[in-house]
Amino acid sequence: MSATVYPGGADLLVRDADVLVTMTGEEIPGGWVGIDRGLVTAVGRPGTEPPATEVISARGSLVTPGLINTHHHIYQNLTRSFAPIINVDFWDWLTTLYGIWSRIDEEAVYVSTVVGLTELALGGCTTTTDHLYVHPRPNLIDAEIKAASDLGFRFHPTRGSMSLSLKDGGLPPDEVVQDDDEILADSERSPEQGRSHQRDGERSEKHGEG
Repeated sequence: MSATVYPGGADLLVRDADVLVTMTGEEIPGGWVGIDRGLVTAVGRPGTEPPATEVISARGSLVTPGLINTHHHIYQNLTRSFAPIINVDFWDWLTTLYGIWSRIDEEAVYVSTVVGLTELALGGCTTTTDHLYVHPRPNLIDAEIKAASDLGFRFHPTRGSMSLSLKDGGLPPDEVVQDDDEILADSERSPEQGRSHQRDGERSEKHGEG
């Protein structure tokens, strides 16, 4: 992206980076990034910065494009410090936690998503997917979509599922599996739910809300 200085300037200018790395891999010592209405509009070399409403110095820092996370099970952050599974092998870890995960509800999923996305943002990640694959209650994926929408985080969730319980030769208990019809119906519903949240966010931004 060229270092064009737009007449209206920028909402936010991040300047003085020790090194700025662009999307093309170019490295610019002392570089800057101009952001207008939430979008990167320009990058450039020292001395070409546009006027800006807010200025942040990135001195001492490496500035890069946002990282993209392509695999996650966000709700599992709720149990990562559960003492009985800290030093066990994978299968014991999984079968022990299935019983706990069978009790997750919309509030738990919302909170875990806020925590997980915030941790990703602090690590430089700006886009993530998620694989939510236990559904002991309906509309859990709606809760994580809402959390991402509330935070303004770019989010591409995957509506996972399991249809084989322990009695059928699988690992999970009956409480977290679903039959094929339930899985297909909610898999069809979930993308529209995500689009609905996106439209709500766009309307709020247009009217200056949130």
